[in-house]
Amino acid sequence: MKLYIETLGCAMNVRDSEHIISELQKKEGYTLTPNLHEADLILINTCSVREKPEQKLFSEIGHFAKYKKNGAKIGVCGCTASAMGKEIIKKSPHVDFVLGARNISKITSIIHKSKAVEVGIDYDDSTYMFADSKKSNFKALLNISIGCDKKCAYCIVPFTRGKEISIPLDLILKEAHKLVQGGTKEILLLGQNVNNYGIRFSNPHPKIDFTMLLQELSKIDGLERIRFTSPHPLHMDNTFLDEFAQNPKICKSIHIPLQSGSDKILKAMKRGYTQDWYLNRIEYLKQRVPNVGISTDIIVAFPGETNEDFEETMKVLDKVRFDTLYSFIYSPRPNTLSHSWGNKGSIKKEIAKERLARLQERHKVILQENSQNEIGKIHKVLIENNRMLLNETYSEGRSDTNRLVKIREFIDIGEVINVRINEVIGSTLHGIMVQ
Repeated sequence: MKLYIETLGCAMNVRDSEHIISELQKKEGYTLTPNLHEADLILINTCSVREKPEQKLFSEIGHFAKYKKNGAKIGVCGCTASAMGKEIIKKSPHVDFVLGARNISKITSIIHKSKAVEVGIDYDDSTYMFADSKKSNFKALLNISIGCDKKCAYCIVPFTRGKEISIPLDLILKEAHKLVQGGTKEILLLGQNVNNYGIRFSNPHPKIDFTMLLQELSKIDGLERIRFTSPHPLHMDNTFLDEFAQNPKICKSIHIPLQSGSDKILKAMKRGYTQDWYLNRIEYLKQRVPNVGISTDIIVAFPGETNEDFEETMKVLDKVRFDTLYSFIYSPRPNTLSHSWGNKGSIKKEIAKERLARLQERHKVILQENSQNEIGKIHKVLIENNRMLLNETYSEGRSDTNRLVKIREFIDIGEVINVRINEVIGSTLHGIMVQ
């Protein structure tokens, strides 16, 4: 039996797809195929965060239904599945089952049920041991929690992934050990608010927090690099930031979502912090890790955002000088608080587009300036690819600070090397290997 899977959205969806694939391979005998036409089971693992997720979903269903072989099943999984539930089957008779983001451990049973819908966000699989992946890789994803307790006014995640539950420490360590034994050198920890780890478990559990989890993972021999996404600015206490700074296994790059620089808009978004708090955390971090790589998310044209509010966001952009920026125009999502406001405070499209363009153009300049400042510095780089360009071999990978680095020589994939930066092309750093 052949499985074809399309994954949309974030790293958490990627990890969910890995779990689905492993379960179906080990327990149902499926093999993965990149060829839609030969698949016996077609899965779409959906995302509801991006704009027009329903439109994207039904477009894909129509495409798959047109080209699938006779008898092949189509299943819809993930966040849009959680949000829409039975409506998906009502709107598209081609769909055989619907499996929500909080229910993926049920994949091996639901594929045998016609028109089944499993989307309960109260279901708890935080203690479920998923089948081991057959794939060995030097980089791996590892869930440490499921769900989210925050109720940010614009975010649908609490309504698709349910309340936040931490995965027990022993299960995390067990999976991390198995990954390292299989050749993994770098692990990316996943959670909606990773630094809120330990706030709630399904069963009685020794007291632990995210800083302690990082310390435990760091004891694993052979694990060279630890990354995580995404921490919440509200929970960035000094203890956590000190551990981030002094632990040599923790990569010195961090994603700190801003969303807006305006206190008024942050309050409307229900983010729980102010601009001063955010900048204070950044200052504390940069004092301890001057070369830290910082990425962020920003939403422009949130309802009620004035020109003055937007200028506050631009001010934070200039103060922090983010290395990576993920920026979007606000769009409403069903069930969220801001969706209930209707058109109240909405921003005209042309103004929203103008603000986004200004933000992105300014960031391009900052990125170029940041990149030029890297010349002469030495970065620790994990090699991820080898490429040919104009008859020359390039190796490329990510620095400790999460910058893309290219080296004009062949280096084995998975090696961690020191690279001195000697050139910047576009926003990519180029360098030579040094001892």
